[in-house]
Amino acid sequence: MTNDKKDNFIPALSFDFLTSLYDPVVALTTREKEFKRELVRQIDLRPMRRILDLACGTATVTIALKQSCPQAEVFGLDGDAKILHRARQKIEKSNAKIALSVGLSNEMPYPDNYFDTVVSSLFFHHLTPDSKRKTLAEIRRVLKAGGTLHVADWGKPANLLMKVASLPVQWLDGATTKDSYQEKLPELMAEAGFKGIVETAAFDTVFGTIRLH
Repeated sequence: MTNDKKDNFIPALSFDFLTSLYDPVVALTTREKEFKRELVRQIDLRPMRRILDLACGTATVTIALKQSCPQAEVFGLDGDAKILHRARQKIEKSNAKIALSVGLSNEMPYPDNYFDTVVSSLFFHHLTPDSKRKTLAEIRRVLKAGGTLHVADWGKPANLLMKVASLPVQWLDGATTKDSYQEKLPELMAEAGFKGIVETAAFDTVFGTIRLH
């Protein structure tokens, strides 16, 4: 997650005491297997490429990326040391070789032009518009020329039912979700200099519509 003078660190599910429930809650409410399978599928995974799972949480996507292409170099970054402890336990069970680091999305511990791909799921809606801009600029910095960004997050509700379903997320995560539900993220990506921004899939869930870009 991010943290700067205007933003406080936000743990998984917004409250620290809920961190232990993160995996079952996400699995039960977000069609996790389906949308994360599609997120991994749309990434051009090749041997020797470097891939960053930004705000990797418990490393579900991180592990899936490594298993899909064992010869790729896969990294996970998250600001929550507690959730990374859970991620390391899952990685150890999977026998995957993944480099995890504690760090913030607006100040990543990586050199310029380091990654071929950055992927993020259910993270950007936690950020204020200013933090989204800072994070996107930082992603641009660590991406190689021609690198790609893949994002799965809450987006504009597909219908009235999804709009009502999204209310608990707005209550839990607060005002930062507003621009996500107004479909502002693609605009912010373009503002940051990303090209060829397309929506690749959408999934209606218990808590609203998840959109992939």
